[in-house]
Amino acid sequence: MTYSLRVNNDLDAATLVEVARRAERYGFDQLWVSNDLFLRSAPVLLGVLAAKTDRIRLGVGIMNPYSVHVAEIVMMAATMQEATGGRFLLGVAAGSAEFLAWAGIERDRPLAKTAETVRVARALLGAGEAEAGKLPDWFGPLSALRFPLVRPVPVYVGGMSPKMLQLAGRLADGVLPLLYPPEHFTQARAQVLRGVADAGRSPSDVDIPACFWVSVADDAEAARDALAAKIAYYGPSFAPYLLARAGLSVADFAPVTAALERDGLAAATRLVDDAMLALGITGSVAQVVERCRALRAAGATHLSFGPPLGPDVCAAVDVLGAEVLPALAAGPSPLS
Repeated sequence: MTYSLRVNNDLDAATLVEVARRAERYGFDQLWVSNDLFLRSAPVLLGVLAAKTDRIRLGVGIMNPYSVHVAEIVMMAATMQEATGGRFLLGVAAGSAEFLAWAGIERDRPLAKTAETVRVARALLGAGEAEAGKLPDWFGPLSALRFPLVRPVPVYVGGMSPKMLQLAGRLADGVLPLLYPPEHFTQARAQVLRGVADAGRSPSDVDIPACFWVSVADDAEAARDALAAKIAYYGPSFAPYLLARAGLSVADFAPVTAALERDGLAAATRLVDDAMLALGITGSVAQVVERCRALRAAGATHLSFGPPLGPDVCAAVDVLGAEVLPALAAGPSPLS
């Protein structure tokens, strides 16, 4: 079983180093850092983590080919693989149209652009001879890294829509399927495996984590508020069909978004109701473990705990590492 943590790039470097050290101590296998616009630079943060950790694999989730050219994404990934001694994971995706618009960037042809990015990244980052001829025509004859790779860089695709998840199954080494709610895993996994089958690949070729949001703390109300704040901030970017699975729509988030823009995050957080909160996991340790066991029973072999993790992220890693992971390793309780 693989366990990973995902954190947002709103954390300062010192806090993130503490998170990484605790995650490594508790036996988490991977730590992913997002690269959302106008927050801290994930490549810079990961460079710091490369020097402060020894074992845990470090991933960027995600880089998009609209705000950063694919050639620079490849340069960064190859350099990070060198800096981490072969522990780096590259996550790519089209990104959120809403967030890109903040920088005046249009997101055209997201599927085609993501597919092109994955092909270029895998060709230049050591996927093998089969990928060598897959550079687009606009790449010149000298398009290649000028320094040796420590080892190939696994390329993951972040996505929510069926078409993007199928694309990941066809082309990538892994996928980061954002699950709102977490129980959407069974459908997301089926969509990835459809792409795997279409490409004639083996299911073992693609890592398919169950990527969900979780918030844990001794104070249940504080844990709820932390998850509500994250849902308020990201609500407009959720895929409509995923919201529909939870009995919600983008229109339900209109008052939340308006409050966020007009009055700030605290006001928007107060408008997040229980139906919206069910898009992630919060509650007692026993409740978190129960939903994780359900995901494992549904076929998940990789559980990925995502932000906010809790109102105090370091304390949340302690709860997840010291209580949730051991409970999962112990298997079902006698009363379950």
